[in-house]
Amino acid sequence: MSGGVDSSVAAHLLLEAGHEVIGVFMRHGHQSPVACTNDPESPDAPARGSLVDLPVVNRLDHKQGCCTAADAEDARRVADRLSIPFYALNLDREFKQIIDYFVDEYTAGRTPNPCVQCNNWIKFGKLFDYADSVGAQYVATGHYARLETAGGTPKLLRGIDSGKDQSYVLFGIKQKYLERMLLPVGGYQKPDIRRLAGEVGMNVAEKKDSQEICFVTRGRYDEFVRNERDQKTSIDTAGELVLTDGTVVGKHSGIEGFTVGQRKGLGVALGEPKFVVRIEPESRNVVLGDREEMGCRELTAKDCNWLVEHEEIPQRCEVQIRYNASSAPATVELLDEGRFSVEFDEPQFAIAPGQAAVCYHGEQTLGGGWIE
Repeated sequence: MSGGVDSSVAAHLLLEAGHEVIGVFMRHGHQSPVACTNDPESPDAPARGSLVDLPVVNRLDHKQGCCTAADAEDARRVADRLSIPFYALNLDREFKQIIDYFVDEYTAGRTPNPCVQCNNWIKFGKLFDYADSVGAQYVATGHYARLETAGGTPKLLRGIDSGKDQSYVLFGIKQKYLERMLLPVGGYQKPDIRRLAGEVGMNVAEKKDSQEICFVTRGRYDEFVRNERDQKTSIDTAGELVLTDGTVVGKHSGIEGFTVGQRKGLGVALGEPKFVVRIEPESRNVVLGDREEMGCRELTAKDCNWLVEHEEIPQRCEVQIRYNASSAPATVELLDEGRFSVEFDEPQFAIAPGQAAVCYHGEQTLGGGWIE
């Protein structure tokens, strides 16, 4: 339970279906500035793995995240209204793995997706360990995706609400966990979820959706990366802004401030729109060009995870290269060492190394990997 409307209604739907429900909130150590009520138990005091109650707080930075103490209080209020147990799990050490991944990828000129890794490592990783410790059969979340269990092996499908579908961020879950997952809101449209929340008197019925990376509590991503990195090592990632023909048009303070496809915030005015075409970590050059120069029909991906058996992966399928992108028809070929190649029917724009390439067959999520 993140404190948002989706996981709150998911808990309600599970109760309506006859399940015994335990609400769990994931805490980590990167909190936004907060104003707390007087509470004898500091939110940073408990040891790793402890179960605690959290103080009532109000955020001061105005960011909309999903793992703050204010969100924990929202989740606790919902749990109280539903009369279910509620625990906050201290996962600071586990989140540190995600933060290190985030920093390392940006430092290498890649574009990370920490929300996917959070699902892989924590929400459908560590939470199964906790579920086992309390004898729970399933782990449920408020993701907009569906599970089809008829006919044997469970299938992960897109959510009914195409504008909210989150199957993309679930591609890395281990196949063995599908049979122990529940995704109650995936068969609903988002307005219906808000309506249900209002009908049962949830205070989060009109709460805005989380839109920020939860551990970047203030400022820009590049500032966060530099601050985290400088605590461990000193690496100079500053370099030059160059056009695709090699013309130097400016300087930048670090490649972590850029991602492929970026148009705004380039730090240079050229009289016409330019985009980040690629990032060259060895030279530390950020290459700018026209939109047409971002088009690409091929990619390779590594560290694949498949939710179906290899023989079930069709050569022709649809591939999605970003969370907010549409999937596109392509030919897929499995390679050695957990890799695969993709050839799109039409050029795709802003294929960013570090993002996930996820394969679909109709509504079914087949799996995917990380763009090289």
